[in-house]
Amino acid sequence: MLQPAFDDPVRQSQAVFRLALRAMAAPGTIVACEGCPTPPMPLLAPAAALALTLCDFETPVWLDGPLAQNPDVASFLRFHTGARLVPSPAQALFGLVADSARLPALASFAQGTSDYPDRSTTLLVQVERLEARGWRLEGPGLRRLARLWAAPLPAAFVAELGANRAQFPRGVDIFLTTYRSIAALPRSLRVAEAA
Repeated sequence: MLQPAFDDPVRQSQAVFRLALRAMAAPGTIVACEGCPTPPMPLLAPAAALALTLCDFETPVWLDGPLAQNPDVASFLRFHTGARLVPSPAQALFGLVADSARLPALASFAQGTSDYPDRSTTLLVQVERLEARGWRLEGPGLRRLARLWAAPLPAAFVAELGANRAQFPRGVDIFLTTYRSIAALPRSLRVAEAA
């Protein structure tokens, strides 16, 4: 049975879009996401809300193994967004990841080009924990040092973020989501391990 999306699609998608902008404009800020849809598992509500808001019929979407294994997830996304699913991370404008510990290398996703940096992948990565401590964040949108930490993620994740930033304006943008919140790591951000 297909699960419903937003009760009030226009207002709720506008509210989620504002949350996404807030998270992206102030990296490290953990934003509560309420009034989200109830998607099929293992897709979490904040990740589903972002997908419903940011994806449409022109958007190629890639699902990691756990999400792809439940056909209800694909049906939910196709029905509510019209997005087409693609088999490779490199083909996707949005990548949804439920198994964050096995997040593919960031370089395996679409990186965009110097002329069209917007043709890169935006990742929606579901994590178990998201806290305002740990990594040191610096860059656009931050007047002073900010902190953020998420788990589980691959051991090389912070190093990959450094390589991702080095190719700016190319590179991927990342939303981290839990059961109730989101935070963003834009490609322009400098991220370092906690001192």
